[in-house]
Amino acid sequence: MRHIKNFFGIPLLFFFSLMPIGALSQDKTVEIPEGKTITHTALDRGIENIIKEKDIPGISIAIINKNELAYHNVFGVANSETKESVTKQSIFEGASLSKPIFAYFVMKMVDSGVLDLDRPLHEYLPHPGIAPESQEDYKLITARMVLAHQTGFPNHANGKPIQLAFTPGTDFMYSGEAYQYLAAVIGMLKGVGMGKDMNDLFQKEVTEPLQMEHTSFVWDDYLHNHKVYGHDKGLNPTANKPVAGRWSGKTFNAFSSVHSEASEYAKFIIAMLKREGLSSASFDAMLKEETHFSEDNPLKKEIGQTGWGLGFAQKIRPNGTMHMHTGNNHDFQAYTMFIPEKEYGLVVFTNCGKMPIFLEEISNILGEQF
Repeated sequence: MRHIKNFFGIPLLFFFSLMPIGALSQDKTVEIPEGKTITHTALDRGIENIIKEKDIPGISIAIINKNELAYHNVFGVANSETKESVTKQSIFEGASLSKPIFAYFVMKMVDSGVLDLDRPLHEYLPHPGIAPESQEDYKLITARMVLAHQTGFPNHANGKPIQLAFTPGTDFMYSGEAYQYLAAVIGMLKGVGMGKDMNDLFQKEVTEPLQMEHTSFVWDDYLHNHKVYGHDKGLNPTANKPVAGRWSGKTFNAFSSVHSEASEYAKFIIAMLKREGLSSASFDAMLKEETHFSEDNPLKKEIGQTGWGLGFAQKIRPNGTMHMHTGNNHDFQAYTMFIPEKEYGLVVFTNCGKMPIFLEEISNILGEQF
């Protein structure tokens, strides 16, 4: 757990001792992957202590047991200055939790015959920003490579010509830029572009069937009324609306712009656990280790991750394979993981950059969660 900081890219300042857990016999309980149980009351108390002691403004958290929502609660404030409370209707930025739910959407397109997982993407839509020296190699890139981060694209090109770091399909490099290219391909194939119409298609295919009523990649009235504020390193509120120079609110950013909260996003994780909404072959593809990390891969050395599927990172644990993803927009961070063998999952959203600290501490209560 000491390497959580490296995945989120910020320092981890504290190590924490095991918190004693009380229980009330009449309470509902949550079963952790190791088989022990904790009452809702004790879990509430533990989380309240964490956010108070570690100065975490707000949290939305959900836990899945036996492939069903077993616990959902919110804590803290939506704005550290006004002290407005987080509610169960509050919406957070999911940051890179956008990627796995977008991958699920991509597999919907594969199942419906819109997209071939292994057809070179340039045959659908040539990319206009490839550097001359990478023009031939980029033509190898497929949707499968994008979802498994095997394209050689940088995380973000920032308007510069894209020079591939390696021949596509031969190595791993995490890339939001590649995800956005794949989104543009789907937007072209479906004639919906990269704005509200694309989001409408995503909602029709994903959030409506899963009853994720308020989850969106673009700005809408519900977000306007319910989004919490992000908080900077000094825990000062930043913004809860689209900001010039950041996300406009109008663009479907496949890599970063999903907005949701823990109980809604948990419905997607439950669909992954129950294998609902996709073909069996698509679920097999998503959960299979597509990219296997070498021994010197930093994610393997520092975190213990063994590879990446189509949308989720993977980590082999004694109780099963943990499929996981983080999200980091700096003033918002998010995290999810699930273990199919244990029918267990976790979803957490927070409105600051202290997710590593929270995961370290909650693991003292729930067992290792990262």
